[in-house]
Amino acid sequence: MSAATGSAQPLGVGLISVGWMGRLHSKAYQAIPVTYPELGVRPVLMHAADTAPDRAEYARDVLGYRNASADYRAVLDDASVDVVSICAPNALHREIALAAVDAGKPFWIEKPVGRDAAQTAEIAAAAGKAELVTSVGYNYRNAPAVAYIRELVAAGELGRVTGVRCLFLNGQAADPRVALSWRFQREHAGSGVLADLLCHVADLVAYAAGPSTGPIAEVSAASAIVHARRPIAAMGTGTVFSMAEGDDVELGEVDNEDHAAALVRFAGGALGTLEVSRVAVGPQTQLLLEVSGTGGSATWDFERMNELRVARLGDAGYTTVLAHGGLGDYGRFQPGPGIAMGYDDLKVIEAARFLRAVLERDTSGAAHCTVADAHAAAEVVQAAVDSAASGSWVRVKPT
Repeated sequence: MSAATGSAQPLGVGLISVGWMGRLHSKAYQAIPVTYPELGVRPVLMHAADTAPDRAEYARDVLGYRNASADYRAVLDDASVDVVSICAPNALHREIALAAVDAGKPFWIEKPVGRDAAQTAEIAAAAGKAELVTSVGYNYRNAPAVAYIRELVAAGELGRVTGVRCLFLNGQAADPRVALSWRFQREHAGSGVLADLLCHVADLVAYAAGPSTGPIAEVSAASAIVHARRPIAAMGTGTVFSMAEGDDVELGEVDNEDHAAALVRFAGGALGTLEVSRVAVGPQTQLLLEVSGTGGSATWDFERMNELRVARLGDAGYTTVLAHGGLGDYGRFQPGPGIAMGYDDLKVIEAARFLRAVLERDTSGAAHCTVADAHAAAEVVQAAVDSAASGSWVRVKPT
């Protein structure tokens, strides 16, 4: 680490891929000294890389990185970079993550960590062997309401958990004019909505309900492609919401799934239903979690991130609980109930947990999400992919 300057220790940050998520990582690092001053660290944006020249220039001229390059290896080779954020497309994750391990750089990587469970396992094994601190972008587990549900489950206040329902429905690709980006191509993304959204669901369920249910043990899934053809977009251009119109637009084939649903059995005996879609009309980012037990139930929806509903045996229905200073890290951002936190704040929490682990050289994952957690989620996704292909129940490979 760099020598301390003043009361906060500077920490050099590298960024690989300067899209929307890369910008969020950058802003999250910059918020750390104000939001988590007790960490005693001041992230310094040192080096960003992107193959698109305009994005590299944006990183330097707008975000404030001191250096910008076209090659990610320049970031990993930079001695001033202490930690790295990997926000590149899925197909590049394995190559870049393994290079970060070889360079000895702790990294914060977006999901899915690998294109499939095998790649994720390889990355997790390499990071584990190197005793390298890692973090993964499963930011929804950082919502204060989710922290409260986890506490209720762990304390036994919902009784024995018997059922879990979790769905992640969004409409980012509901319009067939949405461009055929890399996300719709198996070569670049792996599976579709299973890799992109079911991994979030698998991690959220494991985090919130796992203290009672244990891991998901078996999966029975089905999937479908809803919009088979989309307008072709040049690689690295636009966003997941970009649309192409006109009579001369060339169409290409979508070859991974838009919608999937699964019935699951947990190791502890509970049952669950999981559903994901990127083509839902109505829901925008509806990540809904419901945990039901013999003594009560709790439910939360990301579209109403700052509240949850709780019911206990004998109650006449649910009670709404607003996020407040006693739930998770809410008090870091807002002074009292009714003042909303946002999506970006969840990334600040994620950055803080990653940097705390780096400072403490904590690779255990006891207080933050690691590539080992991503491997566990990836095996659930792989079981769903295999089940959808075979039409049979598939056991989840233990990690």
